[in-house]
Amino acid sequence: MQNKLEILSQFQTLKQESKHAFSVLIDPDDTNKKHIQILAEKCELAQVEFVFMGGSIMLSQQVEEVIAAFKEVSNIPIVLFPGSPSQIANNADALLYLSVISGRNPELLIGQHVVSAPQVKSSNLEIIPTGYMIIDGGKATTVSYMSHSFPIPKDKKDLALCTAWAGEMQGKQVIYMDSGSGAEYPISKEMINKVSSNIAIPLIVGGGIKTPEKVKENCEAGAQIIVVGDAIEKDISLIKELKDACL
Repeated sequence: MQNKLEILSQFQTLKQESKHAFSVLIDPDDTNKKHIQILAEKCELAQVEFVFMGGSIMLSQQVEEVIAAFKEVSNIPIVLFPGSPSQIANNADALLYLSVISGRNPELLIGQHVVSAPQVKSSNLEIIPTGYMIIDGGKATTVSYMSHSFPIPKDKKDLALCTAWAGEMQGKQVIYMDSGSGAEYPISKEMINKVSSNIAIPLIVGGGIKTPEKVKENCEAGAQIIVVGDAIEKDISLIKELKDACL
């Protein structure tokens, strides 16, 4: 188990030192023990810094089994990236406690958090308050559907910045901008730079990232953590190449 605030402290250090980290996103409902352990081995060899574990459904028993299988092979910190605040797995290391600040759905701003608060409070997870921003990636995504949220238009950099500012001033410790799994195009370097250069908290970026060139571009634009899931699901051999581009 990670010490309290250790993972958030790592995120903050990346921001303070203008450094970057790579995270593989795993959907626990879409894997099995054999595959997850192969994935864990490749993550270890590539020296991946974090693994984000999550999906829009996330069956609790399945996610705990997947995490246990991963931890048999690797000590990489596992951070829950859930579809709702109630999706808890106590054998993970931390929870991104997401509020969808880009949307206007009160359930995902605070409603579900109130209901899940006793369970989250009693967990042994490090809780990381996260402002989650959905950015238009050119196609309808599961996250937009499940959250009943319209994404921020991809060319509205100022709107993205104001949304991030609002989250930061409300006390969020991290901003996560996501164009969604299978996005046709990822978040632009201009939007990443606009947000990152004007907030004091770490920025996580994911969605539609498929190439080392885009990973490198996102790092240069100011993202602290680059998250890739869909491309790795399709080709597991990409892990090292994508991770190396984040150096």
